[in-house]
Amino acid sequence: MEQIRSFIAIELNEDILSAIADLQRRLKSQVPGDTVRWVQSNGIHLTLQFLGDVPAGKINSIAQALTAACAPFSPFTITIGGLGCFPDARHPRVTWVGVEEPTGTLAALQKAIERAMVPLGFKPEQRAFHPHLTLGRTQRRATRDQAQALGTLVSTTQVPVLGQMEARQVCLMRSDLRPTGAVYTRLAAVLLGGR
Repeated sequence: MEQIRSFIAIELNEDILSAIADLQRRLKSQVPGDTVRWVQSNGIHLTLQFLGDVPAGKINSIAQALTAACAPFSPFTITIGGLGCFPDARHPRVTWVGVEEPTGTLAALQKAIERAMVPLGFKPEQRAFHPHLTLGRTQRRATRDQAQALGTLVSTTQVPVLGQMEARQVCLMRSDLRPTGAVYTRLAAVLLGGR
């Protein structure tokens, strides 16, 4: 049976994607070209749960469980801004922009989705949920000096609020890995509040 590399995410609006693309251009111009593999800005999204390779026959069950998990939640506003890296600026493996949602709705939604996926065989993430948008990943061939320069750049660059948006739906996404980067396709979109 066909395996579909899948994840659950909130898609971003054009204004925020455009602001992220500007930020990426600014950062790119300040780091050596082979230090970071940048994510294509039009494919950036807020991942809530990565599912991995899923049998095609399971997609409908996942969409139904996702619909049930999202039903109790009303739309909410997220704020995009700030810059950081995982695990830290001394060892920057992933460079990201932060996502804030002060009411706790986003974190509760993410937990509800994880719980809904358990009966379908998906284990919850062991690490705490840290909402972020991945801008790029440090290349394996980057030297220690390049990585440290990137970490310094990230920790000294002030990134104001890039935008706010109302999250109204959660999407089940397909990820096809290609030499030019991942290509994302929406498999299902679930409106918050069961609307």
